[in-house]
Amino acid sequence: MPRIFAVCLVCLLTLPCTLADTNTAIGIQRPVHTYSIVARDPETGQLGVAVQSHWFSVGALVPWARAGVGAVATQSFVDVRYGVEGLALMQDGKSAQDVLKQLIREDPNPEVRQVGMIDASGNIAQHTGIQCIQHAGHLAGENFAVQANLMMNEGVPEAMAKAFRQAQGSLAVRMLAALEVAQEAGGDLRGKQSAAILVVKGSSSGQPWVDRLVDLHIEDSPQPLVELHRLLKLNTAYAHMNRGDHALESGDVDAALAEYGHAQALFPDNLEMKFWHAVSLVNAGRVDESLPIFRAIILQDARWRELVLRLNDAGLLEADRQVLDRITGPGSQ
Repeated sequence: MPRIFAVCLVCLLTLPCTLADTNTAIGIQRPVHTYSIVARDPETGQLGVAVQSHWFSVGALVPWARAGVGAVATQSFVDVRYGVEGLALMQDGKSAQDVLKQLIREDPNPEVRQVGMIDASGNIAQHTGIQCIQHAGHLAGENFAVQANLMMNEGVPEAMAKAFRQAQGSLAVRMLAALEVAQEAGGDLRGKQSAAILVVKGSSSGQPWVDRLVDLHIEDSPQPLVELHRLLKLNTAYAHMNRGDHALESGDVDAALAEYGHAQALFPDNLEMKFWHAVSLVNAGRVDESLPIFRAIILQDARWRELVLRLNDAGLLEADRQVLDRITGPGSQ
């Protein structure tokens, strides 16, 4: 067996290194598998990556995306240059295809790499090296690319592509649907451990922390996709909360309350969401509507009464003494 293939059997996903480094790194490497999707939403321009693997903290290595530029999944024997330099080259105006060709040309060991790229124009490039562990392959469609290696069965890329095409909802929801179907189709040979979803805006604001719409990592779990699904739902709820806050800042109380309502519909038992909804009602002059919400919160956990007082002291709750007494009095009447 050629030495390079022996190394691939020992390490499918690892810290960034070339085979020249493996003599020192080999002791901590483990055979794993990965499947992923890179995609673009043609309506919003959003770009994203979703991945699951039998490897700790896969989200730290595989998914890369930049608003208005592109998205990359670099896997198998991971070389993060495909993510870091790939995005830099796409930002310089190169297409995904030209970027991948250049990086493969510069890579001394491309046969152990698996990469999927999509740029902001929807151009797609993929590579599955001949020494990636079977079952390995990739498949591209309009505005998406899926790739998988070390799968239990053949047909995972095809199942992912079908699921993504048929799914409804946000880009993140559709990518997660592709991951879930991949698992149902057999998924990884060794099981599952971690997963991640990264979604960025279609155009850059110059503020990467604002452009990052979804950035969720499940580092170590027996059911990473189940947990990722829960966190994605929670991420959506808090996005509604944030939009509600912005609406209040601009004086649109009705829009704010609608956003808070959407958030609470997703997580009706979340005290944090209920509390800030009630605070916003008070600040909008709708005290009577806030009281039943405050009452239910404080009856469940009296510590929230103290937060009401502290918010008032900080000038973040617009309540006089009478209103405070109605909120925090006996039974929060």
